[in-house]
Amino acid sequence: MAMHSALASLGLEGATSAAHALSLPADAYGNDPRLEAMWAIKAAEHAEVYFNLISSVDPKFLKLTKVDDQLYTSFRETFKDLDIKLLQTEDLKSDEAKERWRLFCNQFEGIVEDFNYGTLLRLNCEKEYTEDNTIFATRVQFYAVEIARNKEGFNETVFKSKSKR
Repeated sequence: MAMHSALASLGLEGATSAAHALSLPADAYGNDPRLEAMWAIKAAEHAEVYFNLISSVDPKFLKLTKVDDQLYTSFRETFKDLDIKLLQTEDLKSDEAKERWRLFCNQFEGIVEDFNYGTLLRLNCEKEYTEDNTIFATRVQFYAVEIARNKEGFNETVFKSKSKR
């Protein structure tokens, strides 16, 4: 995968610097392309691990955080009609959506670790992570949508298709 070659190109010193840099608050650095690449690698690794998890374990039994039930309840109260099976970019990126998501996400600051870290989220839950099926989201958005997909049975398609192999 491309992320592995990107990691290798950092070298030991670069990887150590990356680990330190990624632990700093976002306002501690500017738009350093190397840092953006490190964030992308970390997000891609997270996506790969999660997809492998829902491919091998029945998603309805997964617990992603210590507060899954609280996240799910608040998510469904805030986004009653959101189609989590097939998200649209506007569901996360329109001005109205951004404001609703900001209010939702901020209630989990200090509750969900790394609540505002950048994460990749699949738009269509029946498909893998691809360039066309992925959107950049915060960790809390990822958790909220994926916990709902797991509880509501939408991720079972991935599990069933991978477990048949």
